[in-house]
Amino acid sequence: PLMRSKTRIVKGGKEPEIWGFDGSSTNQAPGSNSDCVLQPVFTCPDPLRGGDNVLVLCEVQLTDFTPHPTNTRAAARAVAEKYADMSPMFGIEQEYTFFQNGRPLGWPAAGYP
Repeated sequence: PLMRSKTRIVKGGKEPEIWGFDGSSTNQAPGSNSDCVLQPVFTCPDPLRGGDNVLVLCEVQLTDFTPHPTNTRAAARAVAEKYADMSPMFGIEQEYTFFQNGRPLGWPAAGYP
């Protein structure tokens, strides 16, 4: 699934509401049955627009309010709730190599270090 975004303007001070949209426009539903629902789950100040603007993270749901097949966040939330008594650990791996004169930094001109 691809990251998708929608823009909506609401009156100042009003909380974001459930919002229906055409899932065929985002390749999440066929045109013959395209109704989908956006359920707000998190808001934070918009760091790009600033002011009173907010970003809203939503879950995509079917019209019966069950998770849409592309809604992997719902499954992640279920696992987090099941193991709420444990502390999650995340590891981030970033691989990179610095080059100098066409070879890895610190390597001799011929052979290996």
